[in-house]
Amino acid sequence: MSDVAPEGSKRSPFTRPGFILSASLVLVLMAAVIVIAFLPNGNNNQGIGEAGPTGKATVSASATPTGDGLGDSICGLPGSMDTALGAAPQSDWELIGKTAVPTAPKTAGPGVVNSDGVRSCFANSPVGALYAAANIFGLVTAGNQQVVLEELAGDSAARDQQLVDLKNSTPEPVSAQIGGFKIQNYTGSSATVDLGIELDSGAVGSVPVPLIWENGDWKLNVTQGGVTGSQQLIDLSAYIPWSGV
Repeated sequence: MSDVAPEGSKRSPFTRPGFILSASLVLVLMAAVIVIAFLPNGNNNQGIGEAGPTGKATVSASATPTGDGLGDSICGLPGSMDTALGAAPQSDWELIGKTAVPTAPKTAGPGVVNSDGVRSCFANSPVGALYAAANIFGLVTAGNQQVVLEELAGDSAARDQQLVDLKNSTPEPVSAQIGGFKIQNYTGSSATVDLGIELDSGAVGSVPVPLIWENGDWKLNVTQGGVTGSQQLIDLSAYIPWSGV
């Protein structure tokens, strides 16, 4: 059977077999995009805010990992004793592929962007965790899963297995934007940032990003376990509006 979409229709990238295979092998962030694209809206779930200032091993948030604790980041960004974030930070935005991500290199991060576009060094603070989650999400949607696993994920056997699995897949970029956020939990050593996202199709959903503070930076916490609860939503009214587009 032909894999070509009928003339006049635009096939969703989420339905391409190669994409579905690669997503099943790598980060829950990408798997979450597929979930949001396909699942019907939940009955009990909770709209989205031009870049510029604006007000099978999987990722698991069930366990509380042991991190390095509070302190300045590896590039010297100051930490904070805050444990919550009740309003959207004033943010500047840049594009990774088609996804807008926040940047504050002297305060929240990323304090380092290398020649390959890897964005690292975020502040040990709720804002720093938010910025780290958003930038990791941007890199994943741009098809840079290997970079994320190699350089922006915490050390674990599950992370190493993901890298092995990734050699047999061909990740594809997808178009998704951040529209809001919630800090589900935060300590100086771990955090879970729930990103409200919107796909080109208009579908919106929840993508929780679990993080661990390791070696002076926020890292994606890849462990053996279940998905963090990503799901399609009716709207993003339960999220703090925050968007770069």
